[in-house]
Amino acid sequence: MNQHSRARRRPRADGRHTRDAILRAAASLATVDGLEGLSIGNLATAIGISKSGLYAHFGSKQELQLATVEEAGRIFAEEVVQPALAAPPGLAQLVAVCEAFFDHLQRRTFPGGCFFASAALEMGTRPGPVKERVAAFQSGFVALIRGFAATALEQNELPAGEDPDQLAFELNGIILAADTNFVLHGDAAVLDMARQIVHRRLGPGSGGNAGHG
Repeated sequence: MNQHSRARRRPRADGRHTRDAILRAAASLATVDGLEGLSIGNLATAIGISKSGLYAHFGSKQELQLATVEEAGRIFAEEVVQPALAAPPGLAQLVAVCEAFFDHLQRRTFPGGCFFASAALEMGTRPGPVKERVAAFQSGFVALIRGFAATALEQNELPAGEDPDQLAFELNGIILAADTNFVLHGDAAVLDMARQIVHRRLGPGSGGNAGHG
């Protein structure tokens, strides 16, 4: 009985592992070809498995796109959000979320830079569930930054007149500009400059430094 249970669980675990590997490859491919360029056919070719093998995991292009967005969100949470949440509340978290994002780019987790930056531009004019999922992620990320800013303000780590909504907008703008320039030029000096801009914007309490890594 136990042997049968293990035998049933193993294919399920193997299938989960295969699905995860497919989605990781799909997220990388989407930063180069776009989510609309993501199809069962070209993904099967890119990772060297059959179309029928992929159809076993995803019944449609939209299902593949939505699952890819979810996987990209999981990776982003692991690499950017969690390190920020691990920092002390307030100003340290504001610094940490920006640093973690720049590190995420510098590691070249995805060949086309930030998955969500490219997906937001591509899907912004395409109504539907994929756009809604990407928009929800982007709104959630900005809200996270805004929350860190509000806490920093409450702790008197920012000037009394600081507006958390405006600061979140500015920091997100710096992040997106860094992503665009890094993807275009591939020069890590762009990320160091972005780090310096963040520290200058957040003030002397943010512990700015001249370089990274």
